[in-house]
Amino acid sequence: MDIIFLEQVKVQTKLGVPDWERAVAQTVILDIEIGYDFSKACQSDAIEDTIDYGQVAARIRETLAEHSFKLVEALGEHVCQLILQEFKAQNVKLKVSKPGILPGLKALGIQIYRTA
Repeated sequence: MDIIFLEQVKVQTKLGVPDWERAVAQTVILDIEIGYDFSKACQSDAIEDTIDYGQVAARIRETLAEHSFKLVEALGEHVCQLILQEFKAQNVKLKVSKPGILPGLKALGIQIYRTA
């Protein structure tokens, strides 16, 4: 299994249980590992034989700007399903972090793993 990773992808989205927390977009940080068979791309050196990580990041930013989530878990599932369905990944490992949301806490978040 080959993996493309995107570390500390900063995105803006509306996230939180209380209404006031979803009133304005806040920064969420994503660490993403995408499983895919890259053997063809290794031979061809062609972008169409792999997953274009620039398109992945752009698509995630686009969809998270359009949606609002109460739970970090729901946001994570949304991102995983997007990558699996739109980019035909074999699996996705995702860490979602909400930095500085509670006093004395660097970040909180989740890690999930999904397969196609």
